[in-house]
Amino acid sequence: MTDAAEATGISKRVATVAVAGSSAAQAITDIGAESVAHWPSGINEFDRVLGGGVVPGAAILLSGEPGVGKSTLLLEVASRAAASGQRVLYVTAEESVSQVRLRAERTNALHPSLFLAAETDLGTILGQIDHVKPQLVIVDSVQTVASAATEGIAGGPSQVREVASTLIRISKDQNLPVLLVGHVTKDGTIAGPRLLEHLVDVVLQFEGDRQTALRFVRAHKNRFGSTDEVGCFEMTGEGIAEVADPSGLFLSHARRPVSGTCVTIALEGRRALPVEVQALIVKSQAPQPRRVVNGVDASRVAMLLAVLERRAGIPLSGFDVYVSTVGGIRVTEPGADLAIALAIASAYKDKAFAAAMAVVGEISLAGEIRPASSAKQRLAEAARLGFGTVLDSEAGHIREALRLAFAGAVDERVEIPEF
Repeated sequence: MTDAAEATGISKRVATVAVAGSSAAQAITDIGAESVAHWPSGINEFDRVLGGGVVPGAAILLSGEPGVGKSTLLLEVASRAAASGQRVLYVTAEESVSQVRLRAERTNALHPSLFLAAETDLGTILGQIDHVKPQLVIVDSVQTVASAATEGIAGGPSQVREVASTLIRISKDQNLPVLLVGHVTKDGTIAGPRLLEHLVDVVLQFEGDRQTALRFVRAHKNRFGSTDEVGCFEMTGEGIAEVADPSGLFLSHARRPVSGTCVTIALEGRRALPVEVQALIVKSQAPQPRRVVNGVDASRVAMLLAVLERRAGIPLSGFDVYVSTVGGIRVTEPGADLAIALAIASAYKDKAFAAAMAVVGEISLAGEIRPASSAKQRLAEAARLGFGTVLDSEAGHIREALRLAFAGAVDERVEIPEF
């Protein structure tokens, strides 16, 4: 190397290539903006998350825990796409075609334009694509497909990289959208090399507790749209159904107000949803009181307990505290702080808040109530659902919020009947 090459770190082995006129760099203002054409899959909630629908040539990765319903969702997507006139190839590498056929019959997903193939060899799958000439390909799952051109077992890093890279190359060359199913690890991340997430255009996460029917689809990466949208679904005996307005799913249906409950307007993506937070306070018999949470962040609950004791004078150090949300939804945003704090205070006082009250706000360590994000959207949703009173950052401090909330509270002290 010359002294100049050594100084810049440029290797002499890299030759300079002349740039043709058509591939020369252009000013960004001279490049025409091509609109991305989405075609609807027929499932509005799925299209919402994708940014309007499926984009030709897009590589989409859908991940989720085993048994959450990924195959059911994608079979429904395949059926709707086939019903709209698209030729769809559904490759199952984990089930037989007869098993998929039975599920399709149960969910009313049968259509002559939907083609099934049970293959685990990448070369055979490429042959199926050439034979069917589909307009949408679904591979379930990428971790169970192997290539004869690469060493290693199916699901290994080298095999996953080779299979995904080949399918994505076919997707781009043929302008063919490809949906890949990905397994997840114990901590909920996508199994296989991280390169898999960088190769695809869209990364979707299918979430839900298998003990409940509610399911969410979130976009962690989307080159064709926003990652703020959330699709809501419900698992039924006939398959998976869209939930266009999930407002009533996260509220209890008690006939009268109950102590220890408070409603907040939470944000799921760009959706404002009413969520009921429930709390239970029990005198502790152990040296270390229990703190059990479900659907909320444990560290934020611990912080709010400290704020209530120090800033609002509610002694909670000698009580077991249980906090949960209704309907299996998980709320971790700071905007639910005020609802958690008021639910705990309501349980401690044995007084129930008015049914027409909702609260929104973040609580600082000083007890100050800060405004939550997208406050106007939350207030509009609360008004639409009939909540006449909304406590928010205008209360200023947790003490004032407690005073206003308990002004219309009903005494709910429990009387134990004699047996």
